Amino acid sequence: MNKKIGVKILATGSYFPKKVLTNADLEKIVDTSDEWISTRTGIKERHISENNEPTSELAYKASLEAIKTAQIKNEDIDLIIVATVTPDMLFPSTACFLQTKLGLNSAPAFDLSAACSGFIYALATAKAYIESGLYKTVLIAGSEELSKFTDWTDRNTCVLFGDAAGAMILTASEENDDVLSVCLGADGSYSELLNMPAGGTVNPATVETVKGKLHTIKMAGKEVFKVAVTKMGIAAEKALVLAGKKPEEITLYIPHQANMRIIEAVAKKVGVTMDKVFVNIHKTGNTSSATTITALDEAIKTGKLKKGDLVELVAFGGGFTWGAAVIRI
Repeated sequence: MNKKIGVKILATGSYFPKKVLTNADLEKIVDTSDEWISTRTGIKERHISENNEPTSELAYKASLEAIKTAQIKNEDIDLIIVATVTPDMLFPSTACFLQTKLGLNSAPAFDLSAACSGFIYALATAKAYIESGLYKTVLIAGSEELSKFTDWTDRNTCVLFGDAAGAMILTASEENDDVLSVCLGADGSYSELLNMPAGGTVNPATVETVKGKLHTIKMAGKEVFKVAVTKMGIAAEKALVLAGKKPEEITLYIPHQANMRIIEAVAKKVGVTMDKVFVNIHKTGNTSSATTITALDEAIKTGKLKKGDLVELVAFGGGFTWGAAVIRI
């Protein structure tokens, strides 16, 4: 009988563009205020990518940091997965651009689209590939440039989003099994509540779709809030059960950094005090699939986590999609 292949987390990395857009900056371009944004979202500032800095470049810089920390060579990576809804192009995939930047022109590479839940979907996919024995060392990244798909005249959405990328290296192991559980969910009947209407086959790009700002993010915030809290709570509880862990055994909870009110509501639903919840939304905004991995990387770098600690990631996004994972650092 073959021994089960475990999944070891070797390292994480992250990257934020240098340009910072504060709430005070937004007051100059849209009808809003720092007080309005802060009280409703918890966001004070967000990072914005340059025009010549595509999503793959952010993923590249986060990946380089993860590779360096893991102390491996680029060529040790034999699969690349990029979670993104803001790709460089519809095709080729952003993962293929990242592959070329890393000089890995034979490693399979593909994008994964699950909106803000994308990194946890990528984690589940990498875990399955490694456990199957098909690939040994996998690079996964959550990389987004939502600022380039934002309607800067819509104060309900333009204040929310930022740009960032995070990366993780996972490898097969006989001794470690660091991804204790992953649970995923989706319900496409909610697709009208959070989407970008044009640019696909339903509404191909035309002069009218551009004039109508249909190539930007549309969101029904109140409706999204209600479902997000419910589904994130259910996913967090299920992932704990699958991992065989109790809430008090988790050192740190890292929820999707979408909105401070959502984060607090999910914590209350799961029965976790806020001192065990990692929050960095005030300085990042919502970076979609990049939120959980960049927050995890920051928690490790700042010493909030030490080797052996258990962490739960939980996210929710367009689709709707949701997911949670219990991992060991």
